[in-house]
Amino acid sequence: MLRMNAVPLSDLHPPEAAPSGALPLALAPLIVLVGVTGVGKSTTLAALRDAGLHLLPDRRDLTDTAIITPLAGRRVTDREERFALTARYRALHPGGMAHALGSLHASEHLARTALVFDGLRGLDEVQHASSAFPAWRFVNLDAPDLVRVRRLLGRADAFDRVSSSHADHDLAAQLRALNGIEGVFTPADLEALTALPNEGFAPQDVLAKARVVVSERQQYDPSAALTHLRTLPRERALLLDTVRLTPEQVAAEVRAWL
Repeated sequence: MLRMNAVPLSDLHPPEAAPSGALPLALAPLIVLVGVTGVGKSTTLAALRDAGLHLLPDRRDLTDTAIITPLAGRRVTDREERFALTARYRALHPGGMAHALGSLHASEHLARTALVFDGLRGLDEVQHASSAFPAWRFVNLDAPDLVRVRRLLGRADAFDRVSSSHADHDLAAQLRALNGIEGVFTPADLEALTALPNEGFAPQDVLAKARVVVSERQQYDPSAALTHLRTLPRERALLLDTVRLTPEQVAAEVRAWL
């Protein structure tokens, strides 16, 4: 499979180390994907692999380069320490990742390329990016939380299906015990989740993916980000439902909008 042109991390520079002629990303016509895990960002990028876009390093790499290392002065792998440092950065810079991304400079040879970043999440990041960086444009990808869990699980092997038509009651109890789950999944969603083992998915996998979705929703509210993006003109914000549209249709919409 063809891969989208990837921009190496070495082509991004903090302002104090930017080479002559480097392009401030704050001024670049950057295409920013917006969406939480499981909405279809990777699938969309794969469908756009021959669109001439250049993909910036992923969010984790940029977190290390623009947030963690400047604050800690070293590489940090401990998860709790990373969370503490990113929280400290957000306290200093409410835009979080949007602020960090906008502070970087791209090497001069990228000045005439179409750059894309995957991606921003939540209202604070999107609001900051849209107001502080008027050249940036946004593609919001959206999908219901139940669909996101299914996508994270992948496809179950047909030979692994179980014969029972009843929900897994242990799984139901474990799901209900997840902190904050009632604010993310409706009772009907929870019933659907508890029935997923009937389709061949391991109960613990269902629980793990549901936990990912709940945890992420507690940190980033995709609905609030979407509401804000709806206030922008269409030339700045393309809003796509990745359930209603196929990956090919999403790619076609993006191509027509670029």
